[in-house]
Amino acid sequence: MLLRGSRYERTPAFQEDPVQGEVFRGLRPRDIGPAVGVLEHVVRSEDRLDLLARHYYNDPRLWWRILDANPGFLYGGDLTLEQYEGRVILIPRAME
Repeated sequence: MLLRGSRYERTPAFQEDPVQGEVFRGLRPRDIGPAVGVLEHVVRSEDRLDLLARHYYNDPRLWWRILDANPGFLYGGDLTLEQYEGRVILIPRAME
């Protein structure tokens, strides 16, 4: 069961395969479109996704929006790595 307003609310569920039966109970990956209305942020050594979300959106739980806008990050913790310091990341607008 998904909460109302969840980013997965409109994500289709896997359907039962008529040949193999039920393969997997769950949701398909949600589509992530290009980020629009973005700001550019230069990564500093103390940056974390939750802190950036709190700064830009006043809600640290929206860290996933920043991660979605930057597909080069496979893992949110990568932002804390020294090699990312000085890179520019995109911060999407607060509301879709």
